[in-house]
Amino acid sequence: MAFIRRRRLERELYSKERFSLLLLNLEEYYFEQHTANHITNRDCKDERKFRGSLKICSKSIIFEPDDNIQPIIKIPLRDCISIKAPEDNEANKPFTRNTSGGISVVCSQVFLIKERNVIAPYKTVRGRAEHLFQLDVAGKVGDVVQTLHQLYRASCLDKMGDQAAMITAILQSRLARTSFDKNRFQSISETLHMECKAEMVTPLVTNPGHVCVSDANLYFQPLNGYPKPVVQITLQNVRRIYKRRHGLMPLGLEVFCTENDLCSDIYLKFYNYQDRDEVYRLIAKYIENHIAEHTAESYVLQWQRGHISNYQYLLHLNNLADRSCNDLSQYPVFPWIIADYSSSVLDLTKPETFRDLSKPVGALNKERLDRLVTRYQEMPEPKFMYGSHYSSPGYVLFYLVRVAPEYMLCLQNGKFDHADRMFNSIAETWKNCLDGATDFKELIPEFYENDSSFLVNSLKLDLGKRQGGKMVEDVELPPWASGPDDFLQKSQEALESPYVSEHLHEWIDIIFGYKQKGSEAVASHNVFHPLTYEGGVDLNSIMDPNEKVALLTQILEFGQTPKQLFTTPHPQRKIQKLKSLSRTSSHSISIAESPVSPNEESFEDLTEESITLAWNNIAKLKLDKQYKIHKESITGIAVTCNGSSVFTTSQDSTLKMFSKDSRTIQRSVSFSNMALSSCLILPGDTTVISSSWDNHIYFYSIAFGRQQDVLLGHDDAVSKICWRDGRLFSASWDSTVKVWHCAPGEILSNKKHHFELLAQLEHDVSVNTIDLNAANTVLASGTKEGTISVWDVTTATMLHQLPHHSGTVFHAAFSPDSRHLLSTGEDCCFKVTDVQTGMVVSSVTTEEPQRCFKWDGNTILSGSQSGELLVWDLLGGKVTERIKGHTGAVTSMWMNEQCNNVITGGEDKQIMFWKLQY
Repeated sequence: MAFIRRRRLERELYSKERFSLLLLNLEEYYFEQHTANHITNRDCKDERKFRGSLKICSKSIIFEPDDNIQPIIKIPLRDCISIKAPEDNEANKPFTRNTSGGISVVCSQVFLIKERNVIAPYKTVRGRAEHLFQLDVAGKVGDVVQTLHQLYRASCLDKMGDQAAMITAILQSRLARTSFDKNRFQSISETLHMECKAEMVTPLVTNPGHVCVSDANLYFQPLNGYPKPVVQITLQNVRRIYKRRHGLMPLGLEVFCTENDLCSDIYLKFYNYQDRDEVYRLIAKYIENHIAEHTAESYVLQWQRGHISNYQYLLHLNNLADRSCNDLSQYPVFPWIIADYSSSVLDLTKPETFRDLSKPVGALNKERLDRLVTRYQEMPEPKFMYGSHYSSPGYVLFYLVRVAPEYMLCLQNGKFDHADRMFNSIAETWKNCLDGATDFKELIPEFYENDSSFLVNSLKLDLGKRQGGKMVEDVELPPWASGPDDFLQKSQEALESPYVSEHLHEWIDIIFGYKQKGSEAVASHNVFHPLTYEGGVDLNSIMDPNEKVALLTQILEFGQTPKQLFTTPHPQRKIQKLKSLSRTSSHSISIAESPVSPNEESFEDLTEESITLAWNNIAKLKLDKQYKIHKESITGIAVTCNGSSVFTTSQDSTLKMFSKDSRTIQRSVSFSNMALSSCLILPGDTTVISSSWDNHIYFYSIAFGRQQDVLLGHDDAVSKICWRDGRLFSASWDSTVKVWHCAPGEILSNKKHHFELLAQLEHDVSVNTIDLNAANTVLASGTKEGTISVWDVTTATMLHQLPHHSGTVFHAAFSPDSRHLLSTGEDCCFKVTDVQTGMVVSSVTTEEPQRCFKWDGNTILSGSQSGELLVWDLLGGKVTERIKGHTGAVTSMWMNEQCNNVITGGEDKQIMFWKLQY
């Protein structure tokens, strides 16, 4: 639990300190501190001195007594009547000999904080009063008074923008007069790469200072030396870095030394994007396998395949969408999952137990939605449906007030919310989100983690008394939870349940996806105030500083919509089910169908284990034999069912039949003087079909050793052929894919095959490769210009046209479950496409083009341009094994059904036989 862990760590590190930056106002800076005495009732018999630390801040003076019994005193500068040193008023001589080095502050009100070291709402003491602070170093009085006079003048300006501008000028002047202390380097041999000004961001506050990047470390030195003189991060320990949008500007950078933790090691806000980008570049060099620009696609496939949980996936999406536990206006957002908070038993098998994830919270109650829609329709531009957001600093602290009370006091000017508006009950909160006129909040990650302390008032805070007289204590849990830990455990189970796995993509569409903006957002009743969206306002174009400050304040309080990660429907998660032969829609159902019928299930179960074993050991592939049988590059490989005969085609225009047993070429056939591009064997091992660059498709009888038939199918070279269920699919450089029904002729007579053109799939450019899914209902084609097209074969309609590659697509193939399509091309990229939505769910960059491949959905065996066979961990995006093979590009690959035998062909005119040895 990121937020709670951070608070616990802070308490451990600074347990002796009562002061924190949370005592400052929002957008306030802490400049310096001086050891001093606070003198009360001066020149009286009961005069008292309290030793402590005087803090000079941009909008206030804070005195922290060493005695924890005494309250911290906070004096807003705007409430000051006079600030002066003894020499300022020689006529009255108000200071005695014992008060040299003193500063007199006369004010109209002060706040008393943490009296007796108890976290509680601030006490306000109104009325004119004088506070005398005696500095240990008397020589600093003049400088301190001068600084206070400057800050006082800023606080007295009428407009907030003018105040902010003057304070910023003071801050920048201080930063310009200082620099990073090189004595803080961990080693004298470190080399400085860069130094710049920045602010360290923590929830609700920022702390200015200097950033320094050396050849070994990242440093941040706070201007005020708080909470420690320097923050140091070893670059070799950095695992992730993210550019962030902070205060609507692209100035943030968050650095993580862990792989999966939501809590970063440091969050920095720079004063210009050039400094931010340069620090990013310097750090990125130290991260192994660093991806320059992170995208969500690297996680989609892992989530679909069940390699990461729903919880982990949502964390990744939040991270990529600029959500950070250091920025409460962009805190990670998680969905309400459970809708039943009244039953004694939580039944996760019933759909009615769950919230409708296809709708935003504001649309869950139809009566309320109708009222909101009516108001929306009558509203002038800019229109918005909801007057509050689903995630804001106030909502985050509403949930976390019991573990982060000081944050709530900071946000609400030293006060807790009214007791009846506190987070008192899970059921009440859910009901208010359904029925409340302005309550549309979602949840936070803590509801699905393991630390239940945010549900328990373990700090014994006085959070007020409700109307019925009951004190606000622990959060009231639903009947089905035996306690806070059990509540979180059941919430986790609900989040990972089959129902949520099947529907979570609908919520992602609303929060991070294509229903977040535009007409889809309107149709989904998902429209918030324009200022909450990325790009909703350009701060650089606003010249009026007062308007700019007002906008920033409004956004901080209102919250921000996550960065949009997806612009097309998000793929659904794969849920393992029994295979079915039902076919209702070739678009939505048949994509995931299996051609295996129910009575074959047992056979598949037997073979599935051996196939899995083979792919788990695919890196142990060993070269068995190799033969040079052609004069040019090999283009196709087909093998008879018993594995004894291997047919190959080549750019040398020949079809060859190679006997595996005798290791000899038994037949060599030439149909024309043009190159052959691919081959396949028809069921029964009686006929070989070859495609040619001469626009023809040739049928060769194995039994009779002669050309049996020829199909003039295209107006340009035929690039690839497939055969399924009595249908021939042919791709061509004439920009078409054709589907033929082939009725076989009588072999012993002179009758030829009868060819009937069933469909013609038109493309804009030459088609280089095709593949069909397992159910033979969906076809994918790859063109010479990099486009992947997905077709519904049953209706001959295009489902998706996807510009996934630049340059020729060499190969494309469906995964065994037909949910995904893998493609590779001239652009040195593997792309995994979700067939249902057309979204790229994984992308892997390769060192060189991969010409052909086989894959099982998770692992790829590819043939490279250089001749190596490469084994890829697709989910990890890396090569796990390199196997030396051909001396030229691997141009063709065949694999048997058990996946333990492979044959490759290459530009070196050889075929190579490979076997798994495990």
